[in-house]
Amino acid sequence: MFHLHCTKKLLDRIKPEIVAPRQSDTSLGNWYATVLFWKPQVAVLVSERTLIPVLMPLAPAATLARRFPAQLALVLKEHGVSSEFIAQEVWRMDKVEYAKTSNRSVLGVLNEFVKQAEFWLAAYAYEKGDDDDLLAISAKLAETPCSPLYKGPVSPDRALHELVKAGAQA
Repeated sequence: MFHLHCTKKLLDRIKPEIVAPRQSDTSLGNWYATVLFWKPQVAVLVSERTLIPVLMPLAPAATLARRFPAQLALVLKEHGVSSEFIAQEVWRMDKVEYAKTSNRSVLGVLNEFVKQAEFWLAAYAYEKGDDDDLLAISAKLAETPCSPLYKGPVSPDRALHELVKAGAQA
């Protein structure tokens, strides 16, 4: 099971049952999400543990959490993560609980990714139905240095690789 901490904008779209925040069963931890009002609309999700970003089409909003593990698998594959790690992570994401955002540091990173995604949107000339562009934008955002990671791996892509490496050695 994983926990999806959504901004008010996204909660208003999905209208889920909200629970008290708890820790996810997944290696990547809880996820934070918001919506970009592009045409078509896009959801931006960020791992609380590694800050790895995932962009995906929002519509239909009600099925976002069910579709998310498949998009995460594509992003992890893009980063060269082992298929065993990906399969385990997706398997643990069989259920979702929604919560309000609670970690202001992660929320700040999410908001910064939203701003940067606007630049990459223009660079990739994103068009409706072109999910490869969303994958490319997710990968570019993962290279961004993030202040919560400054004492360690610095960028989300490096944090992801450290997490996967540590899990493989355990």
